[in-house]
Amino acid sequence: MRRFAGIELGDDRIPDETTILNFRHLLERHGLTEAIFADVNAHLADRGITLCSGTLVDATIIDAPSSTKNKAGARDPEMSSTRNGNDWYFGMKAHIGVDAESGVTHSLETLTAKLHDSQVWEALLHGEETSVWADKGYVSAEREAAFAGPGKVWGVMRKAPKGGRVSDLLCNWDLVHAS
Repeated sequence: MRRFAGIELGDDRIPDETTILNFRHLLERHGLTEAIFADVNAHLADRGITLCSGTLVDATIIDAPSSTKNKAGARDPEMSSTRNGNDWYFGMKAHIGVDAESGVTHSLETLTAKLHDSQVWEALLHGEETSVWADKGYVSAEREAAFAGPGKVWGVMRKAPKGGRVSDLLCNWDLVHAS
C-alpha cells in the first residue's frame, strides 16, 4: 500500500487513521469512489489489461481499533465486530472480485464486517464469467444451478455435511474438472 501511494517510511509523513477515514468519507460524500474505480478500470482496459472470463471472489477484514469514534462521539456505523475462526475483529470488510487470469480487481464493496460474505456475491461478478472461484463461504446450490451451462466452471468450495467429511469426488473436484 505504501508503494502504491508513493509513501516512503523514512522520508514522508504518513497520514493517521483519522485522516484516511476523513478522506474516504469526503470521497463518499461526493460520490467519487465509484467514479475513481471506474476510471482506473478504464485506464487498465486502454492499456490492454482487460477482464477475461473468470472471477475470483473473496473478502478480507479491515481491522480497526474498537474505540474508533467520529465527531459525534459514536462509532462509524460501517464498523462492526465479526469472528474469523476463533478470533474476533472490529472493523469492516472489503469484498473483492478479481479477474482470474490477470489478477486485476474489477469489483470492490466495502461494508460492515458483520455482513456475511455471500450477501454481496452478485455485486462482485461482472456478468460475463465462464468460471467463478471462491471459498466455502459463498457456496449455494441455487447459485451453482443458475451458473451451470456448457463451458462454465463452478469453482466454489463445497462444505462437508455437519459431522461428516467431503466425499473423495468433491475433494478431487478440481482434478475431475481439469480434464
